[in-house]
Amino acid sequence: QVQLVESGGGLVQAGGSLRVSCAASGRTLRTYAMGWFRQAPGKEREIVAAIDSSGDTIYYADSVKGRFTISRDDAKNTVYLQMNSLKPEDTAVYFCAAKLTYYSGRYYTTAPAYDYWGQGTQVTVSS
Repeated sequence: QVQLVESGGGLVQAGGSLRVSCAASGRTLRTYAMGWFRQAPGKEREIVAAIDSSGDTIYYADSVKGRFTISRDDAKNTVYLQMNSLKPEDTAVYFCAAKLTYYSGRYYTTAPAYDYWGQGTQVTVSS
């Protein structure tokens, strides 16, 4: 069992930056691919970024490419999402998710693929 806790959300002006973190407990994340999703009011949950278990293979949604960076620190059992040049349309609850995998080099972009989820952290970008 893996418990995931997000932190670092908040209110920021357009153009600003935030870093959200996802701290895991219960298991090491070394054998988990990780993902960040977001869900805005009235919208479906969507993939933002994903990273394989080794940290070498990364995916970004087109809407955040060039602005967001996903990274992982397995020594700290934590995954990060650095968000720069934030836009009002980035406003959402951000969730991290973990997928147990025995294959490095593979990430997952659909919510049903993931085994564990955090409770989410609110990110609000004002115009």
